[in-house]
Amino acid sequence: MRVLMVTGEYPPMQGGVGDYTHELGVALGALGTEVHVLTSKSADTERPPGPEGAPEPVVHARVARWGWRSWRALQSLVRSIQPEIVHIQYQAAAYGMHPAINLVPTRFLQSEARPRLAVTFHDLKVPYLFPKAGPLRRWSVLRLARAADVVITTNAADFQTLQAAGGIGVLDLIPIGSNIHAKPPAGYNREEWRARLNVHPTDVLLCYFGFLNASKGGETLVLALAELVRRRVPVRLLMIGGQVGASDPTNAAYLGRVRDLIDRLGLEERVSWTGYVPNEEVSASLLAADVCVLPYKDGASFRRGSLMAALAHGLPIVTTRVPGEQPSPTALHIPRLVDGQNVLLVPPDDPSAIADAVQRLMADPALRERIGRGARQLAGAFRWEDIAARHLEVYRALGVA
Repeated sequence: MRVLMVTGEYPPMQGGVGDYTHELGVALGALGTEVHVLTSKSADTERPPGPEGAPEPVVHARVARWGWRSWRALQSLVRSIQPEIVHIQYQAAAYGMHPAINLVPTRFLQSEARPRLAVTFHDLKVPYLFPKAGPLRRWSVLRLARAADVVITTNAADFQTLQAAGGIGVLDLIPIGSNIHAKPPAGYNREEWRARLNVHPTDVLLCYFGFLNASKGGETLVLALAELVRRRVPVRLLMIGGQVGASDPTNAAYLGRVRDLIDRLGLEERVSWTGYVPNEEVSASLLAADVCVLPYKDGASFRRGSLMAALAHGLPIVTTRVPGEQPSPTALHIPRLVDGQNVLLVPPDDPSAIADAVQRLMADPALRERIGRGARQLAGAFRWEDIAARHLEVYRALGVA
């Protein structure tokens, strides 16, 4: 089987959708699938060889800008490699908020001999069309979903939103896995790594992983740090990974707000930033932390790669409840976050609740151990080999051999 993945970002570009596409492509390759990737010219670079025995996807970094001309690159590549499946990895920001990718089925893939079209929605954010476009922006997302042969969501909330919208032929849910494997550098020593980060043996090291944007609660995290300092907790915060990513220009403005808040509260000496580092160094820093704090404003979701990485590393995690009535992931055959078993859940936008949860964890080693163990067990339900196998089931259900 030959599959063409379409993604606005791909390594070495910084972005969770690009990392996801790479991991899925490698896992599909290990199952005998020939995987090609159409992506941005910014990903045009020499790549190191992948893990032994794991074939890397064939990367076609051809698109300078994801506007109307990107159709030409897609059409040309489809004619050249003749895939059975074209699989769009959709996230509006990764395509520069341009609607061309949403209208691919209208302009392209119309003949009976066309490849099958799959779309994975990594979120349901709408593209920019023109000022006051209003409902047309949502229509463009639903147009893509309704024209695809199969639609895949990565979490229960998005699944139920699209299900309620109606008009979608085949709708499935396949969660993401962790883009960061628990593999620190050879010879890794946790205490030495903490010393390298200027963390005293008695310090409580909090960590945050992922880009900063308005949905991820960065300001709430800083206010929680200030509250812990006020309570005289010997605490430090490690911000792990790239700060803004390659796709969303609003991230830079939000990063500025977070840094300004750190300065105003006099917390500069307590906050460290790794910047963008190799995955093994991300893993080492995650393993060095005592508690991972992920205060998403819209609540924790399995679509968040940062959450999946924290689970894979068996960290005690403090994160946020989903506001309002929650979909039942159990009914959709995926496991769930359970307060006190694999995470500690707090309300969004509540720095004091985060501080309370951190202190509760640090005062109770048995609780820390239980939640870390539960996180690692939960991560076992999101292995890439299983995710790839589910994709093959979906492809074959479309009549693709």
